[in-house]
Amino acid sequence: MEVLQKVSEGGRLVYWGATAAALLATLLAVSASRFLLSYFRVWRALKPIPGASPCYPFLGNVLMFERNAEAFFRQMLSYGELFRNDALMKLWVGPFPFLILYHADTVEVVLSSSKHIEKPYLYTFLCPWLGTGLLTSSGSKWRTRRKMLTPTFHFAILTDFLEVMNEQANVLVEKFEKHVDKEPFDCFLYITLCTLDIICETAMGKSISAQSNKDSEYVRSVYRMSELVDHRNKSPWLWNDLLYLMFKEGREHRRRLKILHSFTDNVIAEKARELENRSRHQNNTASTDEQSGHKVRRAFLDMLLNATDDNGKKLSYQDIREEVDTFMFEGHDTTAAAVTWSIFLLACHPEVQRKVHHELDEIFGDSKRHVTSEDLKELRYLECVIKEALRLFPSVPYFGRKLHESCYIRGYKISKGTEVLIAPVVLHRDPDVFPEPEKFQPERFSLENSAGRNPYAYVPFSAGPRNCIGQRFAQMEEKTILATILRNFWVETKQNDEQTGPAAELILRPNNGVWIQLKRKNACVSKNDKIL
Repeated sequence: MEVLQKVSEGGRLVYWGATAAALLATLLAVSASRFLLSYFRVWRALKPIPGASPCYPFLGNVLMFERNAEAFFRQMLSYGELFRNDALMKLWVGPFPFLILYHADTVEVVLSSSKHIEKPYLYTFLCPWLGTGLLTSSGSKWRTRRKMLTPTFHFAILTDFLEVMNEQANVLVEKFEKHVDKEPFDCFLYITLCTLDIICETAMGKSISAQSNKDSEYVRSVYRMSELVDHRNKSPWLWNDLLYLMFKEGREHRRRLKILHSFTDNVIAEKARELENRSRHQNNTASTDEQSGHKVRRAFLDMLLNATDDNGKKLSYQDIREEVDTFMFEGHDTTAAAVTWSIFLLACHPEVQRKVHHELDEIFGDSKRHVTSEDLKELRYLECVIKEALRLFPSVPYFGRKLHESCYIRGYKISKGTEVLIAPVVLHRDPDVFPEPEKFQPERFSLENSAGRNPYAYVPFSAGPRNCIGQRFAQMEEKTILATILRNFWVETKQNDEQTGPAAELILRPNNGVWIQLKRKNACVSKNDKIL
């Protein structure tokens, strides 16, 4: 009897086990079927749009992507040439299709809309580092945060930061001094450390003296994280978080993340204590500052700690860290690239550099004074140089959006939810807008030559409602650094574009560096020469 009972219980276990397995298999089959149906519908909807080949089911075009960032830059340009007449193309990254836009009228459809402000899936790989701050957030959170933070970028506040920019630019000049009349050297790291010092002091009110400490662990982690995120974007097999940690670079990602967040946590805690003490002794501090003539420097972090939304609610600690990390990421790497490419192009084109020197002489003469906000307004030709450098080498080679609703682009119906990549690196080389696009011609951006140009033909800081909130800050910094360098030196190089190794990662960097030679400005520029 006991044997029969055990057999019966065993049968029930087998029955329920088989039932559970069948149920699980059914659920998996249903999920797979729904995924396949959705995948097929999207594939069929996008079929008429020209795309790169070969394209494999579920893997898409990833096997043809160049893994090397330099080769990927050249690949992006070649796609632009190949599909130039189509004005758009599609690429499949794993099971996700991306619509690539590189023509002014197609870009305008997306960027001019107040609805298409959500970032695509690939931006989620920045979230472990930046959270859902201004760069990665969407919907109501982004709108509220943007409205709250916009006053911190008011011109009057940015002018306060000019002092920091001047000080750090002068430190950079001191570092350059030892290279005058010497062998070529790579200026990219020097410039990057300068912009990192500027963003640390303006964003967090803390000096890390990066220009004097090239081996900073924080500095190394910022760069390495950018490389890791870019590589993960192009590798669908690394998208799953659990699988990612099984790979060596996934574990390195976690290690770098701890370094970056620990640094930010310590700075925020220090700044919060400082503000508390300042508030506690406000009257005494104010009178002391007035008597000594000392001006307390504000930083973005100070303003974030005091910022409130429409309901008077302050940002949480997590909110503040998100924005500080975002400022740090977006606020130094992009500017360093823009300044470096400008220096390189000026070194390649002495006739343009000579015009910049004459403009500087007219404004500053022989004085050693700091650059002022009034000076920045007068540096019109230098501004054209920076804009032309950003046309050829936009700091952000591509960025994304996710369509909030269906729309038509060049006659194609594009469904809601489609992920879009805008590629300034290709857009800015449209020969219909910029004749002889490979040539460096700053005059393209004079007032008369810019008149009537579609504003979406040139978007180094994006455009429309979700344009870069730090655009004015970046322009001030780039002008200040370049003006300070060029008031002291004449720059030469023997490199060409290809030898610098432009590398399209999250930022468009010179992978091989920019190797320049410095000479005394006064030995190379005659004040009697006229600007042509």
